[in-house]
Amino acid sequence: MTELLITNARLLDPATGLDETGDIRLVDGLIAETGSGLTQGKAAETLDAAGLCLAPGFIDLRVKTGEPGAEHRETLHSASLAAVAGGITSMAVMPDTDPVIDDVALVEFIARRGASEGLNRVYPVGGLTQGLRGEAMAELGLMQAAGALFFSNGETGLANGAVMKRALAYAASLGATVCVRPLDANLAGSGVMNAGAFAARLGLSGIGTDAEITAGLRDIHLAMRAGARLILDQVSTPDLVSAATAARKEGSDIHCTIAAHTLFFNELDVGDYLTYCKVSPPFRDEATRLALIEAVARGEIAAIVSAHDPQPPEEKRVPFAEANFGAVGLETTLAAMLSLVHDGHMDLLAALRPLTIGPATLAKLPAGRLAPGTPADLVLFDPGRPWLCLREELRSRSTNSPFDGRRLQGRVVRTYVGGKTVFE
Repeated sequence: MTELLITNARLLDPATGLDETGDIRLVDGLIAETGSGLTQGKAAETLDAAGLCLAPGFIDLRVKTGEPGAEHRETLHSASLAAVAGGITSMAVMPDTDPVIDDVALVEFIARRGASEGLNRVYPVGGLTQGLRGEAMAELGLMQAAGALFFSNGETGLANGAVMKRALAYAASLGATVCVRPLDANLAGSGVMNAGAFAARLGLSGIGTDAEITAGLRDIHLAMRAGARLILDQVSTPDLVSAATAARKEGSDIHCTIAAHTLFFNELDVGDYLTYCKVSPPFRDEATRLALIEAVARGEIAAIVSAHDPQPPEEKRVPFAEANFGAVGLETTLAAMLSLVHDGHMDLLAALRPLTIGPATLAKLPAGRLAPGTPADLVLFDPGRPWLCLREELRSRSTNSPFDGRRLQGRVVRTYVGGKTVFE
């Protein structure tokens, strides 16, 4: 029997609203009890947290790697190293690989590789359509039985409404979740940043919010008709958040995620054509950013994702219009969310909810809470610790971070998965 007693921690559990100093006992990889004044007993190890924050490990529902097919960008092992340094104890791996994760063999491959190479819990996401081409639905039932956490068409918006309708209906019959990027490619066109006056001054083509809202409203309607659970992935427009919230009030199971960097940056951070700030969806204007933060504070956002998308230097050190979209984010998600606390937009529990119990509920995972009998996946962090984000010090194989050179506040001290220290 393995046992660890952590004392004098600020216990934070958004699932129950717990925020108080206390102790927690971990036995054989599970949380055994929480409280105050717990005695050491037979504990083989005791750790004095010295007042640091202890929360459920973070759950990231959107992580891209290069494995299989582009391991020079990221492997499951290197992604897991970066994840645990950021307090992320569970991560969903997107199907945008080469080959695409769209059949049983590849779902099983990711699950096996994640178990053998990863330091955290790795969950494969199955492709919603064959090859993510949007033409024919993949075999969702077999992939779900093989361990697919949910189904996604990756970065590509699903243009064919008939295929989307069939996929949602079939997923509903399976009790499965569909997660899609709300993006109308025709409306997005060749845009590379947020449409507006700043893009015009830079001479860059813009992506307006219509490209997201139009596709998202269609998918909300189809999901409501099918009775399906739908996640609108990386939403960047308050109007779409409001539409999803209204659908839930009518009894539908429709939710939104937001990328952590969307809440930290605005379009002006593109600055002098900084390609590390070229992401999809693009950073919006400041009024939109603040409106999204308010939605998080109101509890309308189910999950905050890292949107980790590693891109090698040769794909970023080119003219802005030619650079690939994408940013790494596993190690900066916590600091991005804590910035909202430090700036007075929300309290700590509100900032942690979409990193813990929110995504756990969406993905039907047993983690994400400090409850006896649940996995001892935990993160110990110092919310006030300052640090300088330097891309060369990140653990990802790719270092395309928009936070490069930024002074941040809040750092992970230890990460536990199954009661074992995986980062210190």
